[in-house]
Amino acid sequence: MAKEEIERGNWTGKLDFILSCIGYAVGLGNVWRFPYLCYRNGGGAFLVPYAIMLFIAGIPLFFFELSFGQFASEGPVTVWKVSPFFMGIGWAMCLISAMVSIYYNVIIMYSIYYMFVSFVSIDTTLPWQTCTNIWNTENCRIKPYPKLSELNERNKTMELIGLNDKSCLNKTVDDVNSLFGTSYTSYMEFNSTMLQSNVTKQCEIKFRTASEEFWTRQVLQLQETPDGLYDIGDVSIRNLICLLFAWIFIFFCLMKGVKSSGKVVYFTATFPYIVLLMLLIRGVTLEGYYDGILFYIIPKWEEISKPKVWGDAATQIFYSLGVAFGGLLTMASYNKFKNNTLRDALLVSLINCSTSVFAGFAIFSLLGHMAFITNRLVEEVADSGPGLAFVAYPEGIAKLAEPWPPIVAFLFFFMIFTLGLDSQFAMMETVISGLSDVFPYYLRKHKTLFTFVTCMIGFLLGIPQVCKGGIYVLTLMDWYSGSYNLMIVSLCELVAVCYVYGVNNFRRDIEMMLGGFPNVFWVYWYVTWCFITPVAIVFIVIMSGITYAPAYYTKYEGVYTFPDFAEGLGWLMVVSPLALIVGGMIVQSIRYGGVAKALKAQPDWGPALDENRIGRYSPRDEPDFSKDEPAGATNMGYMGEKGRPYVVNDKNGYDHRL
Repeated sequence: MAKEEIERGNWTGKLDFILSCIGYAVGLGNVWRFPYLCYRNGGGAFLVPYAIMLFIAGIPLFFFELSFGQFASEGPVTVWKVSPFFMGIGWAMCLISAMVSIYYNVIIMYSIYYMFVSFVSIDTTLPWQTCTNIWNTENCRIKPYPKLSELNERNKTMELIGLNDKSCLNKTVDDVNSLFGTSYTSYMEFNSTMLQSNVTKQCEIKFRTASEEFWTRQVLQLQETPDGLYDIGDVSIRNLICLLFAWIFIFFCLMKGVKSSGKVVYFTATFPYIVLLMLLIRGVTLEGYYDGILFYIIPKWEEISKPKVWGDAATQIFYSLGVAFGGLLTMASYNKFKNNTLRDALLVSLINCSTSVFAGFAIFSLLGHMAFITNRLVEEVADSGPGLAFVAYPEGIAKLAEPWPPIVAFLFFFMIFTLGLDSQFAMMETVISGLSDVFPYYLRKHKTLFTFVTCMIGFLLGIPQVCKGGIYVLTLMDWYSGSYNLMIVSLCELVAVCYVYGVNNFRRDIEMMLGGFPNVFWVYWYVTWCFITPVAIVFIVIMSGITYAPAYYTKYEGVYTFPDFAEGLGWLMVVSPLALIVGGMIVQSIRYGGVAKALKAQPDWGPALDENRIGRYSPRDEPDFSKDEPAGATNMGYMGEKGRPYVVNDKNGYDHRL
């Protein structure tokens, strides 16, 4: 058994694990998704349901998964020795992590491309600082929107003419004359009023920022795929090379298991904080920063009564902490048996949520400056998803004084790169460890080769997303691959452990690891695990269903709504992990000769090392099965699958037989 444990690997130190958890939880969602949800749902008022959901769902699930994985030192699949009936949950986790990893690494690829472009531009200017590039159109604009209130009528009229299509204006002049007549004191005042009227709104030129055209026309090349998913176009060679580089980097960081990735996180988990601090310091020195921060923190209390706000807060906690992906189970399984999971769960959860709030200040100071420059509202310069990281932020960075833009851009996209790596490490390790634990004799012996093959499969499956219309494929996967299924997987976890295995049995397991802690904590865990958290998860699912809308992608020309066949593929990604859960229940019931037997814990369930198998898991002397069992014997042991004797009925009356 000791030999097998060495082959599986362990963290070399406690800090490796904690930083890996921080890196896994603190990801790209903290940089764009939390701030977006915050200002969309009432600014500072959003923090109230966000904090409540953290304590009724986030922390309980985080502690639950860390303790579950660490106690058995097993991955997300084999940990279900506790109740083989639910082994499909582990396969569902692996599938979800695999699907998310495919498109997540494409986002990392974009950051690599921007990083390279920023690096080669350090001595010049960034390509999204000008509108003179070959991919730019006549609607590209870098000049700030005019402040009309500070101009006289003549200058205001001249500026407004430049913002409108002149041929369109000529067609509507008769309508405007009939509308306004001759009631204006001057010709210039008449023209100014005409140009600002609703009659001429259709004549306004829809300008694009240089950063938006760089993203859509140079990086994505969407202008070459007007038919959307019906024709995603040719492969972008430069994006393909960057994607290959991303997967090769992931491979070298995972090839030796947690011993290699555990060292990488010393840098990847801490560097983003340095860049965020730099952005905050720089942001609060720019004009307009104050409006951005005020927009971020001033509550709109009328929003807090809306169910959608609570649904968004719960969803953000769920995704941000990364529960039900299998990553927490996997990372915790490499811990020493006595590691304090309670401390780690509280520490990482609070750091994660604090990072989201801190990132909001850094980001909104920059967005406030962008709003000042473009004479727009703060809510008009921010967006969710890749559009925020690869359009809004580059636009703000481009407005910095020389020589800052290329330097800050390189550091910013390097931060995006490191934020993505931590989460990608955990998701890929979930897939690799999950399969290796099921087939240890074949895969653990060839860990490096298996990791390489897995990464190359991920690379090949990501190729459609680096086509010129690949952003549509990425959006579809992001929309569906980790959504409702995560909620249901998490609910199944709680039901399996707390109601089937027994919450009191799970309590004794945790106390065996941690040595026990005050009963007041157990009241909190009991109430949340058995009642409040399941209700909160059901609430998330219901709210997601009520507010459901078909997938779409917002681009400059308008909103692209996905066709029916794409919606079907999306829902296939939703239900396929759930089908594994149901299929696992059927297969395990047949394998173990009935549902009742499949629900029971296997004899080798418990701590992986003999030295940690104490109390009701203590090995007994091997019985002599050649002799008749003494009448009335209750504490006789028998040999398990790995040749280890186990207690059949301990002093507390627990039956560990199949």
